Amino acid sequence: MGLDGFGAASHAERRNGLKVYLRIAVISLASLALVACQSTTGTKPGSPLPASDTHSSVQTPVAQTSGVAAIGYAAPALTAETRGYSELVIDMSTGRELLELNADAPRFPASLTKMMTLYLLFEEVNSGRLSMSSALAVSAHAQSQPPAKLGLKAGDTITVEQAARAMAVKSANDVAVVVAEAISGSEGAFARKMTAKAQALGMRFTRFKNASGLPDAGHVSTARDMARLGLALKRRFPQYSAFYRARSFEFEGRTFEATNNLIGRVAGVDGLKTGYIRLAGYNLVATANRGGRRRLVVVMGGSSEKVRDDRVTSLLDEAL
Repeated sequence: MGLDGFGAASHAERRNGLKVYLRIAVISLASLALVACQSTTGTKPGSPLPASDTHSSVQTPVAQTSGVAAIGYAAPALTAETRGYSELVIDMSTGRELLELNADAPRFPASLTKMMTLYLLFEEVNSGRLSMSSALAVSAHAQSQPPAKLGLKAGDTITVEQAARAMAVKSANDVAVVVAEAISGSEGAFARKMTAKAQALGMRFTRFKNASGLPDAGHVSTARDMARLGLALKRRFPQYSAFYRARSFEFEGRTFEATNNLIGRVAGVDGLKTGYIRLAGYNLVATANRGGRRRLVVVMGGSSEKVRDDRVTSLLDEAL
C-alpha cells in the first residue's frame, strides 16, 4: 500500500508507543489553552496567507525555550489530538483560503515533515554548500530507521539528487536522517534547525523533533502551517517540482512507487506529499493546476488511505 510511516505494527512504534501516549496525557491540559489561543490569533478563513513564506532570507528574531525556537515568545506546549481531523483549501495564486476546518488545531504531521527536510536540503544546494551530485554518508542511525525506507546500509553513500527523489517519491525515513546528519551533524540539531525555519516561515504552531515525522508527542504542526510550508516549497524551489509529481523512483535496480496515489489519476495533480503514522491517521498535502487555476489542499487525520484520497479529490473538484 506504500504507507510512509508504518503499515503493520513495527518494532520502533511498539517500543515508543507507550512513551508517546504517556507524554500526550501529561501535557493534554496545555492543548486546551492552545486551542483558546488559536481561536483569537490564527489567520481568518478567507484571508490570504502572508507572502513571507516565499523568497525572504530575513530571519525572524527567535528566543530559545528548552532548545526550541519561538517567535519572540515562549513556545507553548503543543498536544496533537490522536487522528485529529483537519482540512484546508488554498488558492495558490493569491494565498486566499477557500475552505478550512480545524486548520489551527495541533496535529501529528507524520511524513508531511519531509517537506521541511526537502526545503532545507534545497537551501543547501542553492547556497552552494551542496550540489545535486554531492555524496551523503549513511550512518548506523540512518540505517536503523523503520520503513518506509530504501534499505541503506551504514557506510553507503547516496547523492543529494537521489536523496531528494527518495523523500519526495518514496518518503524514505532512512534518507531523511542521512540528509539531517549531512546538514547539521545530528538529527537532533537538524530538528532544531527545522523548527527555527518553520518559525521564520510563519509556521507558528509547528515544532519538529526529527527529520522524518516518526512518532514523537512533541512533533506537532497544523493544517495551516503545512499549507504554508507547501506553498513555500513550491514557490521558492520551482526547479524541483518534477520531484513531487514523479510516479516512481529508481534506485540501485529497484523501482519505488510514489506514495501519492493521486498523481496521474486525478486531473491536474502535480504533488506534493503524503504522511501516515497511527497517531496521525492519513495525511496529504496535494497541489493541482487546471486551466491555470492552482489549488493546494491539506487533509490531515483521514481514517484510511482511500478516504483521504477521495476527500482530497472532492475538495479539488469543488475548488477547481
